[in-house]
Amino acid sequence: MSRAFVWRVTLVLSLSTAGLAGPLLAGPASANPAGTALVISEAYVNGGSSGASYLNKFVELYNPTSNAIPLGGNTLQYRAPTSTVVPSGSQVFALSGTVAAHGHFLIQLPSNGAATNPGEPLPTPDLNTGTSINPGAGGGTLYIAASASGVLPTDSAVIDKIGWGTSNSPEGSAATGNSLVLSYQRDAAGTDTDNNAADFHTATPAPQNAASDGGTTPVTVTDPGTRNATIGTAIAPLTLAATGGTPPYTWTATGLPAGLAISEDGVVTGTPTAAGTSSVTVTATDSKGASASASFSFNVTSATTVLSIAAIQGTNTDTSPYANREVTTEGVVTATYTTGGFNGFFLETGGAGGGEADDATPGASDAIFVFGSASAGQVSIGDSVRVTGTVQEYQGLTEIAFPAVTKLANPLPPVVPGVIPWASLTTDAQKEAHEGELILPQGDFTVSDNYDTNWYGSFTLAAGDTPLRQPTDAGPPGSAQAQAVVAENAARMVTLDDGASWNYSGSANTGQPLPWLTPGHAVSVGSKVTFNQPVILEYRFSLWNFQPVRQVTDDGAAVATFSDARAGNQQPAAVGGNVRLATFNVQNYFPTTGETYVANGFGTCTYFTDRAGNRIAVDRCTGPGNSPGVRGAANDANFQRQQAKIVTGINRLGASIVSLEEVENSAKFGKTRDAALAQLVDALNAAAGSTVWAYVPSPADDKLPPLSEQDVIRTALIYKPADVALVGGSVVLTGHSGPGQPFSIARQPLAQGFKKAGATDADAFLVVANHWKSKGSGTPLYDGDTENTSSPAVNQGWFNATRVRQAQDTSAFATQVAASLGTNRIFLVGDFNAYTQEDPMQVLYTNGYTDLGSALDPSGSTYAYNGLLGSLDHVLANPAARAMVTGADVWQINAQEAVAYSYSRYNYNVTLLFNGSDPFAAADHNPVVVGLNAPVTPVAPAWSASKVYNTGDKVSYQGSTWQATWWTQNQAPGDPYGPWQQIVTAPDGTAVWTPSRIFTTGDTVVYQGKKYVAQWWTRNQAPGDQYGPWKSVA
Repeated sequence: MSRAFVWRVTLVLSLSTAGLAGPLLAGPASANPAGTALVISEAYVNGGSSGASYLNKFVELYNPTSNAIPLGGNTLQYRAPTSTVVPSGSQVFALSGTVAAHGHFLIQLPSNGAATNPGEPLPTPDLNTGTSINPGAGGGTLYIAASASGVLPTDSAVIDKIGWGTSNSPEGSAATGNSLVLSYQRDAAGTDTDNNAADFHTATPAPQNAASDGGTTPVTVTDPGTRNATIGTAIAPLTLAATGGTPPYTWTATGLPAGLAISEDGVVTGTPTAAGTSSVTVTATDSKGASASASFSFNVTSATTVLSIAAIQGTNTDTSPYANREVTTEGVVTATYTTGGFNGFFLETGGAGGGEADDATPGASDAIFVFGSASAGQVSIGDSVRVTGTVQEYQGLTEIAFPAVTKLANPLPPVVPGVIPWASLTTDAQKEAHEGELILPQGDFTVSDNYDTNWYGSFTLAAGDTPLRQPTDAGPPGSAQAQAVVAENAARMVTLDDGASWNYSGSANTGQPLPWLTPGHAVSVGSKVTFNQPVILEYRFSLWNFQPVRQVTDDGAAVATFSDARAGNQQPAAVGGNVRLATFNVQNYFPTTGETYVANGFGTCTYFTDRAGNRIAVDRCTGPGNSPGVRGAANDANFQRQQAKIVTGINRLGASIVSLEEVENSAKFGKTRDAALAQLVDALNAAAGSTVWAYVPSPADDKLPPLSEQDVIRTALIYKPADVALVGGSVVLTGHSGPGQPFSIARQPLAQGFKKAGATDADAFLVVANHWKSKGSGTPLYDGDTENTSSPAVNQGWFNATRVRQAQDTSAFATQVAASLGTNRIFLVGDFNAYTQEDPMQVLYTNGYTDLGSALDPSGSTYAYNGLLGSLDHVLANPAARAMVTGADVWQINAQEAVAYSYSRYNYNVTLLFNGSDPFAAADHNPVVVGLNAPVTPVAPAWSASKVYNTGDKVSYQGSTWQATWWTQNQAPGDPYGPWQQIVTAPDGTAVWTPSRIFTTGDTVVYQGKKYVAQWWTRNQAPGDQYGPWKSVA
């Protein structure tokens, strides 16, 4: 969210005889016995070896001409002796500086770095290549080229070169005779015959820098910068400056504006007579004839007209009427940004501000941003200044750029912070009328999003006491309710920024502490905001923002403070009941970490890394055929951090049964399907200090979809045996995940019957865990799967049609399993990836289900996305199950938390925010917990062989209830013709057929999910025989 700016700066260093500049620099390497071009006069390639003459290698240049030669735009290049490619990288070094007439120029190269006797330091070099250009002693080619990039040594851009030893591209033949104490040297005149063997001899190294030629350096003119003046007003004398050469200097100039003149000693004076911009070149010539020049712009304007800021902003418009024109205005500095990337300050009309009734310029802002990094450092808040610059629009923000800033001798009246209620600024036009003004926000504000805080130090705020809401969570897509939420969100939303454009996740800024956030006090979605000082209302990055008057580099308490939304969420609210049912998306709980996956040969992974480059979390892992691999933590250290928060969260839930989503499907990685689930339960029990939890085992492999149709993540169920017991085995939906079927791109539902511990099977209720297809983009499976982006009021994300079919299949699956279990109490739980009022949820509502979260905790939301809250996670109950419900709570520990606190951002910033001992930011979805009054049918006393039983007595035997048909003793229940009848009752009160029970004409029973009525007296005759005593009931 930062921007780059291009500044035009013109600086030209030229020769006193301009016509010689081209041939001296750009000519190809050719014989030069007359001394008319720059040459390499000496090269030493053994520097830093043990026994060497000098510590560093070097190249010495010589200018045999009578004019200084600038090196800018040229490069020194090296190519290895047998190489045939163009040099690049560290073998190309950009030259700078100037070689004086008949002068030398010393370029220091790297050292071989011997530990002993590496040689003496060179004389002070004129240029140092650092680690670049490191020639070998055995051979190679060094050359100067009139090119900013690498060229071949035979290219026409080459000015001069030396090849030695085994070089494959010398001039003529290669120079020879290299040793530790000798260098290659030309004669004193720099003679160049295009034959390195003839032109270079070896001798004791004698490096010469620019100071070696009489103690002078090249003449350099100090750039005077852009100058501004006004017609009819004498300019302040401009004294030019030069360095180097042999003073004194004689000055001349071309292009001066009419009315100005330059003296020989370099002082420009006069009174301009005509407006315009002149390109001026000034030249300094020293006493020996060496010279240099500099060019700059001189702007002359008519007498200044000072415009009001309101006039520059314009009335009832978001674009300045003075766009791209130069203006002058005055005002009081209200905010300065010298660091952080904004590079400027805000200026407001003196005396402006206050309430709406005090606005002297309705419809037009009295403030403007002044952009220019240099100018920001020239002013302080409260200064009265005059600004001249060019008006431009940047991302909708009107600003004055490239400013000239002058402090006023007489201060303007101070600015009064605006006290306009945000609720009264309902349109962009109303906000535009106050763009850039200093205001003290009025009314309540609540944090609605903190995702960008980890990157850009900003929050989304909502005016009022509640966060912004997902439209389709409030009303069906396209409904009046959804449309009203869209309009309300737009009116209420504003961003609180940090006065900077820094990306704190970028390597350049990870050492800067994140603003606002501290380890001891998080800023959560739902936190209330108290403004402690005025802020700037501005439009930047296509958003309306509150900007602090300076960059925030700490917790920002001087600007604003936030209520602690965590304080009331240390544990869920009480929901009543004797059993508590919950859902918790644990966001890629994978004990098989990325590094383990790779080490075991399953595939490859890329990772997210911390600021030190350490792997933290998996970016993407893939196996053969681009098959999906593991997710979650990169290695065990990070997995332990992830698990610690999840374990704390689940143990604090107080739930009896928890549906888990995004658990590793361990069967995909060479383990049993429940391996990861078992590891989580072990961790939960270890933290609890005893065996509190158990997991629901997966069905047998032959009762599951083929492994190829299963995802790498799965749903799971865990429970507390002290609270509940299993009824029957678990069931996973099969036959719906083949190619083109709804669950081919999602996790299949998992169903399990439960009962209150100590209850009978007749008291059972069914829990179905779900994780439907996400809203992310992909290849559509059905018509209607693409995203509708025409309006947030209708947008249900991708794969809506698929989720509708998943809703239909899930509902039918739950009904079927419940019937086989003999119960009519059904709970659908999990991450449905559908907001409360979207089409897939409507399918369930039509089928009789109630969403308990929205019904009993309407202010709770399970997910935050793009600054909006809504619920993707649900606990739904059919009518029979709804009668059990005592309460519900959305436990707000995840969705409302800044991602900076999660394990996946460990050590991303110099401020370490992770805390493994609390449950906050354990995942990205909030858990939902529901209280249930689970039925408990009284259990009859156990059958005893010694006891006498009379007709009607009831006993418990092998988990069932039995009733005596006649007097009996020492006859165990079980014989279908004996004295005992097995009594089983369905949840709706209907008798369940058992072999030993006696039925008479008209009795109704349930058998294998169907109802039958007795046509005559019967015992031990199962329904289904068309000639038998039972008649099917439709």
